[in-house]
Amino acid sequence: MARVDLRVETTLERSARVKQLSGMFDVPATEKLSHHWEGDVPIEERDWNVGLIVGPSGAGKSSVSRQLFGEERKLQWSARSVIDDFDKKFGIEQVAEVCGAVGFNTIPSWMKPHGVLSTGEKFRVELARHLLEGGDLVMVDEFTSVVDRQVAHIGCHAVQKFIRKNKRKFVAVTCHYDVEEWLQPDWVLEPATMSFRWRLLQRRPAISVEIARVDRSAWELFAPFHYLTTELHKAAQCYVLFVNGQPAAFQGILHRPHATATNIKASSRGVTLPDYQGLGLIFIMVETLGAAHKAIGNRFRTYPAHPPLVRSFDRNDKWLMTKEPGTMSPVKTKSSQMRNRQAKAWKMGSRPCAVFEYCGPAMDDPVAARAFIDGHEAVRA
Repeated sequence: MARVDLRVETTLERSARVKQLSGMFDVPATEKLSHHWEGDVPIEERDWNVGLIVGPSGAGKSSVSRQLFGEERKLQWSARSVIDDFDKKFGIEQVAEVCGAVGFNTIPSWMKPHGVLSTGEKFRVELARHLLEGGDLVMVDEFTSVVDRQVAHIGCHAVQKFIRKNKRKFVAVTCHYDVEEWLQPDWVLEPATMSFRWRLLQRRPAISVEIARVDRSAWELFAPFHYLTTELHKAAQCYVLFVNGQPAAFQGILHRPHATATNIKASSRGVTLPDYQGLGLIFIMVETLGAAHKAIGNRFRTYPAHPPLVRSFDRNDKWLMTKEPGTMSPVKTKSSQMRNRQAKAWKMGSRPCAVFEYCGPAMDDPVAARAFIDGHEAVRA
């Protein structure tokens, strides 16, 4: 069983001001200031993936975490682009996958140096490097301390999914108690009282999501974050997904010309704002739109080019791949070797674009589906 038995002592300098302070607040000016943490931390009793060390500033979180797990790995950022700061032993597809996993999906930002990124982007790319380069156990001190709480919550949700999927271990050290319900730790340690508790995995807090057709001008908010272009076809129908009333994701819809079919609609310019990346909002949007169009007799397609996004669609039973990434010939079934072919296309420098058609259930009410598509009603998803 792991055990903490840690004493930190500081020799007190009895300066004139220290003596004045002692008298003013009636604090005994002893020779030494001492803090002692002692207690059992039974993390070896069960299998676990995510741990949380939490408490107020000065409670001993960093000291206790170092005794249990060693020093936090320090990251150096010196390249002209953050993508080049990742260890060279990892291929670009591995870097892309972990960046996508933590919600760092704004591709142009991958090409910028670390120093010019926003605070939220720095938080996510630092998480990505820790997760990719940190080995089987990753410990991050001051976790979420420099980002707003929305970014913190979504980042927590993203990192715990990645850790559990890859059967790794992650320990977050933070003064923010609000991360617990989003990080979903298997255990929580509070050094202030040396209390330890196991906890069960629970559902993350519910998010209120609404999708509505909007004016074309909404694209201006999302355009800077699209990874290919800021252009939007003049014929595009525009939809925005709102999280708790705030715009979070955008999807344009176009009629798709086809040699034999006249009812194909296609997604165009799907964008999630950086603060909301990692929740899978684009999937919620395109599946809702796909179900609505299917209800009125249309076929709905999407054309992802981002490699992790292509893989995510390929694993989703609601989508059928009709063209593999990097190919021109259509495919009518999911490919078990798609990942290898996609990686090869990526290495050869080609754009790994794929085509997927929605094959999930249609909306129950065709009239309501038509009202949603035409912009008369919003849909909660």
